[in-house]
Amino acid sequence: MWLGLWLAVLGLGVGIIVGLNIPLVLPHAYAKYLSVAALAALDSVLGGIRAAMEDHFDNEIFISGFFSNALLAAGLAFVGERLGIDLYLAAVVAFGVRIFNNIAIIRRHLLKK
Repeated sequence: MWLGLWLAVLGLGVGIIVGLNIPLVLPHAYAKYLSVAALAALDSVLGGIRAAMEDHFDNEIFISGFFSNALLAAGLAFVGERLGIDLYLAAVVAFGVRIFNNIAIIRRHLLKK
C-alpha cells in the first residue's frame, strides 16, 4: 500500500515539475475550463490516495471518477459561460471543499501511523 502511495506522490511531483517547465501557453478563453478540470482531477487523485489509505481503493471507480469529474466540471463551466453565469464557481467551491476534506483525512491517517 505504501509503495502505491509513494508512487502516486512521486508521479504527481514529476507531473508538476514537467508541467511547469514546458513552455505551453493556453489561450485565456480556456482558463476557466482548465482550472475546474484540474481541480476535479486533483480531487480524484486525493480521493484515490485516501481510499488507498483506508484499504478500499478500486481502480475502475478511480478512473471513471477522474474523467467524469473533470468532464462534468468543464461542461459546467461551458454551460455557465453560454448562459452568462459564472457556474464554474460552484465547481470550484465544491471541489475545494472536497480537496480540503481529503487532505485532512489523509493527514489524520499519516499522523496515526
